[in-house]
Amino acid sequence: MRELVKTGSVCPECLKILPATVFERDGKVWIKKTCKEHGEFEDLYSGSYEWYTRAARYAKDGRGVENPQVTKDAPICPKDCGLCRLHQSHSALANIVLTNRCDLTCWYCFFYAGRAGYVYEPSLKEIDEMTKTLRSERPIPCNAVQLTGGEPCLREDLVDIIKLVKSSGIDHVQLNTNGIRLAQDPELVEQVCAAGVNTLYLSFDGVSEKTNPKNHWEVPQIIENCRKAGLGIVLVPTVINSVNDHEVGDILKFGLKNIDIIRGVNFQPVSLVGRMPREERERYRITIPDVIKRIEEQTDGEIRTEDFFPVPTAMAISDFVESLAKRPMYDISSHFACGAATYVFQDNGRFVPLTRFIDVDGFLEYLGEKSQELKAGKSKFLVGTKLLYSIRKFIDKEKKPKGLDVDKILLNALVKHDYDAVGKFHTKSMFIGMMHFMDLYNYDIERVKRCCIHYAMTDRRIIPFCAFNVIPEWYRDKTQESQGVSFEEWEAKTGRKLKSELYKRDVEKLKSSPAYKKFVEQVEEIKARAAAQRA
Repeated sequence: MRELVKTGSVCPECLKILPATVFERDGKVWIKKTCKEHGEFEDLYSGSYEWYTRAARYAKDGRGVENPQVTKDAPICPKDCGLCRLHQSHSALANIVLTNRCDLTCWYCFFYAGRAGYVYEPSLKEIDEMTKTLRSERPIPCNAVQLTGGEPCLREDLVDIIKLVKSSGIDHVQLNTNGIRLAQDPELVEQVCAAGVNTLYLSFDGVSEKTNPKNHWEVPQIIENCRKAGLGIVLVPTVINSVNDHEVGDILKFGLKNIDIIRGVNFQPVSLVGRMPREERERYRITIPDVIKRIEEQTDGEIRTEDFFPVPTAMAISDFVESLAKRPMYDISSHFACGAATYVFQDNGRFVPLTRFIDVDGFLEYLGEKSQELKAGKSKFLVGTKLLYSIRKFIDKEKKPKGLDVDKILLNALVKHDYDAVGKFHTKSMFIGMMHFMDLYNYDIERVKRCCIHYAMTDRRIIPFCAFNVIPEWYRDKTQESQGVSFEEWEAKTGRKLKSELYKRDVEKLKSSPAYKKFVEQVEEIKARAAAQRA
């Protein structure tokens, strides 16, 4: 056992805040804590010590917020969230829960009205206040919001909500959905797109019926409807060891076949919420380096571990842009263990990761040097001009995809701060990300302090994701139950029965659609090619 760092955690049984130790053993990273009442708890933190140490090299803290909602002199993390002065990241992406109603009843879901026992739905006025709170963050106002649930498409005023959020100055709006309503109603897809949704954040746990019972039969039609509307999709698989981890490669290959409309795949290694025996945790637990290893194996090395970088790697870019612009810029300063990402391009059906033709580390080091020069007072014109001529040396033109003017895109994004340039990059590539949200067993308070994915609440507090969802007794459930209404009250008010909204699937009808048949053909092609490569 080699101790790596001291941190804080919570007892999975009584939620008492405890000291914890992160340590290495047998090439993996673990976290351990001891509660006087409930004993010792040990759980896997990272499936690879090598990945952990590499990721740690890119760690960089953000500046937090100048106007925290919680103004206690001595706040305790994570018990006094809101945000407070201990928090080191601004809201890079904020979630607004529109409802806890859902048209599905997935066995593993902890967050829908049927289990909660009440209906929670903030009013338009409350949503407006939440958005204004996010936009009032200083020095960096929140500029990206995800509308989530429950199932947000059950809100009859969804289009009005999207317009309201966009009117507040939010540039990027994601809609987090199972997509059932969007498969049934192509007009709704057109409406949410026209209202201002930039990206559909679509649950998609695998390419087979077994791995993705939630929306397997509907996804093909969702994709076709979004393609017609021009609404980009990010597929969001929750990865569970021994359940669907054998399909991560096929998910990416499916995304690549539809790269014209699928902008990314954001894997989420499962968060084992609630109380769970150790043997079950060991069966289902999977971490970021484990998922990356599966990707490397299942893409025959076309995508490799070294192609991925931890999320705070992007801080080098935002630091340069900030030094050039002389004003605070968006930064993504999450803990290095929270997430990882890369970009891939397509070449004759094969993956071409960004790292194949860009010297990422060299480029980031160069940007760091230029940032220091700008901070020391060097002319923006001189630095920008030098960047114009130097950027090419980090790009291998022989290996880059044809038609990709990557040096121009980078220059426009870095020097001109051109949001459209970033958008063009996304339309030509596919983002591969992963975000490992915590649970009570691997809880690390240092990660909570650096969280940049937050939830806005109706009482004007802004709560880090892994405080809001992992300890619902303190935040999510406590607040929403106090503001929710009983089923009877909701049904009397709306004239509808909650059960009437539950989706009734006609599998045979869905299977007969042209969209589903196309989906099956694509998956069969993926399987056949993989078999041929193994032969």
